Amino acid sequence: MAHNVRTLAAHVAPAGLMAVVKADGYNHGMVDIARTAVDAGASALGVATLGEAVALRDAGVTAPVTAWIWLAEGEDLGDAVARDITFGIPSVAHLDSVVAAATAAGRTVKVGLMVDTGLSRSGISPAEWPTALDRADAAVDSGKIEVTGLFSHLASADDPISPVTDLQERRFSARIEECRARGLDVPVNHIANTPAALSRVDLRHEMVRPGVGMYGVDPCAIPSGVDLRPAMTLRARVVTTRLVAAGEGVSYGHHWTAPVDTRTAVVALGYADGLPRALSGKFGVTVNGTWFPQIGRVCMDQIVIDLGPAADTDGPGSRVRPGDWAVIFGEGGRPVREIADAADTIDYEILTMPRGPRVARRTVPVQE
Repeated sequence: MAHNVRTLAAHVAPAGLMAVVKADGYNHGMVDIARTAVDAGASALGVATLGEAVALRDAGVTAPVTAWIWLAEGEDLGDAVARDITFGIPSVAHLDSVVAAATAAGRTVKVGLMVDTGLSRSGISPAEWPTALDRADAAVDSGKIEVTGLFSHLASADDPISPVTDLQERRFSARIEECRARGLDVPVNHIANTPAALSRVDLRHEMVRPGVGMYGVDPCAIPSGVDLRPAMTLRARVVTTRLVAAGEGVSYGHHWTAPVDTRTAVVALGYADGLPRALSGKFGVTVNGTWFPQIGRVCMDQIVIDLGPAADTDGPGSRVRPGDWAVIFGEGGRPVREIADAADTIDYEILTMPRGPRVARRTVPVQE
């Protein structure tokens, strides 16, 4: 993680880097990842919810934190205001709510104005923008808020030839200039996610906001060539090995039948632990440096792998023993993208899927 943050920070300099640590640090452990990112050169942190932001403060993280998913009505903003959280503002109603919270607390609250430049998911809509800008200007003048800058999110940055990215950048830059023309200071603006940070110098502005790149994934359709190192390894123990006679089926529905007498192993990981059932028969695992295909259905608690013909008494499959580690992806195995492709999804989803009390997460210091 530290290597990836340093690499990204150097790649985008002089722009700053906001490390996105939402969703428990993409399932890597939010607090450890946040501390590592700041130590490695991140100048700010980004999360989705106010609860995530408050949890960082409670853990002693003092770096600037921005949160951008929260309720304009019915959510208590007091804890976040007291902990100096920067509020992402996606609507006029959200801005009004922050101004009210600032008034109640008797302090100036930091906000980032979110601009909908074409994702049509979050951000102040074009219809609301003039009103939002007028109210933000008034709230700055009255000392209720400090606008740290504008930010937006890209829809198609992983596609290097998408015209949507150019359109969004034009819209974003126009909003920045509009603010500055009327005297509203917007010192730190950011729209670049990981693929844009890697491939588009013109989108860096004062800060970039990488997410998955920090965790070692290059999401660009054409690999960027930047040296990012995968941070997560998912592995589970082999619990037993056995011989399956030719013609016998394996796992629910007998979707796989042994063509010959076959040596198999059971690995203690299943869909209850975040391994998609849709992967059944489409992936494999690595044991002691050798890749073995998964066979039959992925079950709730376990999978079965094919170690090869029983007649092969000297092959790598014959040396697999209970207690050996089976690597699903990561160090000692295949890349997470291979699993994502097999599941017809993206790396992000696979990284965030391992879960539950049976999946123990260890954060390991690495000597570089």
